[in-house]
Amino acid sequence: MVRSHAAGDDDNFYSVALQVAAREAKAGHHLLANDIKKAVDASRERTQVGKVTTLAQPRGELAELVEATHPDVHLRELIAPAELVTQIKQVLAEQRQRKNLLEHGFDPAHRLLLEGPPGTGKTMTAAVLATELALPMFTIRLDSLLSKFMGETASKLRLVFDSVAQRRAVYLFDEFDALGADRSGNDVGEARRILNSFLVFLEEASSESLVIAATNHRTILDKALFRRFDAVLTYSLPDARQAAAVIKARLGSLASGTSMAKLGEYTLGLSHAELVKAAETAAKTVIMRGDITVTRDDVVLALTARRTASLG
Repeated sequence: MVRSHAAGDDDNFYSVALQVAAREAKAGHHLLANDIKKAVDASRERTQVGKVTTLAQPRGELAELVEATHPDVHLRELIAPAELVTQIKQVLAEQRQRKNLLEHGFDPAHRLLLEGPPGTGKTMTAAVLATELALPMFTIRLDSLLSKFMGETASKLRLVFDSVAQRRAVYLFDEFDALGADRSGNDVGEARRILNSFLVFLEEASSESLVIAATNHRTILDKALFRRFDAVLTYSLPDARQAAAVIKARLGSLASGTSMAKLGEYTLGLSHAELVKAAETAAKTVIMRGDITVTRDDVVLALTARRTASLG
C-alpha cells in the first residue's frame, strides 16, 4: 500500500485498502471495515473534484483483453420504451446510493444482462451508465477472447474480474452468446469449463463495478445464466413513434419543420442503428446539394434504401 501511494498508483492503493477492509469485515471488525471504505470513497470523491477526467487505460495483460473508452452519452439521448428507461433509472439510483445500500447489507444492482436484436441500444445503454456515473467503460469482446486465447480463456477472464474489483468501471461483455451459446463438436468440454468459470466469477463479482453482458440471441443462452444477473433488460425494434424520434434526433436542425409522421411503413423492421444510418444518408444528401433542411422525400428515400439493404 505504501509503495502504491508513493508511486502515485491510486487504483492499486484503493484496491489494497479495500482488501484490508474486506479482511477486517471477515474478522468481525465491521466498524473498522466501514471506516476504511468510507475513507476510500471520500478520497476518491476529493480526487475527482476540480480534476479533468482522463481516459483510464488498462495496463499489462489486461490491455490485450479490453478496449477502454470514456463515453459521453446521456440518458436523455436514449430512445427506448418507458419500462426500459425505468429499469435503467433504477440501476443508476442504486449505484448512486450504493454506499447507503452496502451499509445496510444490500448490494446495488451491478450484474446486468442486456438482450435483444442488434442495433437496438444495448451498447448505448452501457455507455449511458458509464456517462451518468462518470466511469470509464471497458469492452470485452468475448468472440475474439475465446478464439485468441482458447485454452487459457478462464485465466484471462480471471484477470478481467480482478480488474472489476480493483478499478471501478463499467465492464461490457459484448457478443455474450459466444460464451453462453450451446455448442457441438470437440470444444464442448472446454466451452463448458469456460462458462462455469465465468459463472463463478460473476457470482463473486465486486459491486464496486458494473458488469454488463450483451447478447443478440437470448434463446440460445444457457438457462443457468439468467439467475446470476441482478436484472435482465430486454430490447426490441423501435415502434413508429420511437423511430421518428431517432431520425429527428440524428438530423437535428436539418429536420426543422419537416414532418416525420406516418413513416411506419418505411421504418418497420429497422433497428435504432439502421435508422441512424438512414438519417445520416438523408443529411449528407441535403448538405451536398446545398440545402439546409431535409425533406420528407429525402427521409423516405433513405429509409427505403436502408430497408432494401438490410431486409432484402
